[in-house]
Amino acid sequence: MAYQKKEQGARDDRGEFAAHRRPDLPAGDKIDINNIALLKHFVTEYGKILPARVTGVTAMQQRQIKKGVRRARNMGLMA
Repeated sequence: MAYQKKEQGARDDRGEFAAHRRPDLPAGDKIDINNIALLKHFVTEYGKILPARVTGVTAMQQRQIKKGVRRARNMGLMA
């Protein structure tokens, strides 16, 4: 079997308990879609939007990121 389920309470490489941590976002749940510096943290170097499971944002924040990145691309602020 290729997929093995981790034991509950498994430790990471440093010996600490693995915990899913959300990234440091601005105060509140609202993401400013005009903040290009913030949006660049959620885009790869090739311009692809990272999925929420990788970045750890909520579904609503992911939709705001998607909207902001697409608008920034259309305005020519992001490549």
